[in-house]
Formats: sequence, C-alpha cells, structure tokens
Amino acid sequence: MKQTNPARRTLALLLTATFTIAACAQNDGNRQAGTLSRPSADERAGMSSADKGMLEDIAQANLAEIATGRLALQKGQSAQVKAFAQTMVDDHTQALSEVRQLASAKGVKLPDEPDLKHKAKSKVLEMSEGDNFDRRYISHAGVGDHESTLDLLQKTQSRAKDPELRALATKMQGVVRGHLQQAQTLDKSQR
Repeated sequence: MKQTNPARRTLALLLTATFTIAACAQNDGNRQAGTLSRPSADERAGMSSADKGMLEDIAQANLAEIATGRLALQKGQSAQVKAFAQTMVDDHTQALSEVRQLASAKGVKLPDEPDLKHKAKSKVLEMSEGDNFDRRYISHAGVGDHESTLDLLQKTQSRAKDPELRALATKMQGVVRGHLQQAQTLDKSQR
C-alpha cells in the first residue's frame, strides 16, 4: 500500500473543504434568489407574508368598523346615523367572519381587537358629543375609513398571490362601495 505524503493529504483536505464551502455558499445564494428555496411556513400553508399582511389589514378594517359602529349605536343622535351604524356592525361582522374563515384555512392568526391606530381614532371619536359626534362618525368612520378600505381591497385584488384572498377582496369591494356611497350621502346631508 502506497503511503500518502502529509502535504498532499493536507492539500486534498483543503481543496475538499474549499469546494464544499463554495457549494454551500452557492446554494445559499440560490436560495436567497428564489431558486432551490424552501417555502416559508406561511407559503406552505398557502399564503405568502405579503398576503398574510393584507389579510390582517382587512381584518383590522373590519374590527375598526364594528367598534366604531357600536360606539355610534350608543352615542349617535340621529336615526339615520344609528341605522348606518347598525348596517356597519352587521355587514362588517359578516365580512370579518369570512376573513377569519380564510385565515383559519391558511393557518394565519388574526388579531381579536383593533390595533392602536384604530383605537386612537375611536378614542377621539368617543370624546365627541351630540351632533358633532354624528358628523365626525360619518366623516371619519363612514367616508374616510371606507375610502381607505376600498383602496386596501383594490390593492389586495391586484397584488395578492393567493387566489382566495383576491376573490375575497373582490367580493368585499361591492359592499364597501355601497357603504361609502351611503356615508357620502349622509355626510352631505349633515352639512
């Protein structure tokens, strides 16, 4: 049996280690570039991180509408405002149920209450009284929030990768457009 020169053995080990490191680095680069990558837990459940974020935003919009609608049922002065508020509670509770069903199917955990931004808006609204409350509720929660929600749904419809999320956003747009039109009509009548 032939004896191997220690210098050759060391050189062979160094070359092997170098090629192994280079191959691992190339695989990491490919993984980061999207080739040879393993899907994240969200993607394995069928939802990318971006889609998950859009779904959470839609949930937040519905939670906020339910919360401000309930507040308007307590503090609203006019029958029209209270009727609008009841519609918001009913329709957004139904929409939130659909959002939660999709989230459950995709393994996405949704918030149970409005985020700090929506809570702060609600707190400002809560400090209003009488006719001023009615005007602020319709202007902010009715018109402003529904404009934002419609924009969110349109972006979700065009940008989401998940077909079920796109379909849900498309379906919700009609209801939100209807709410926005009602709010705009109420807003004009209160001026």
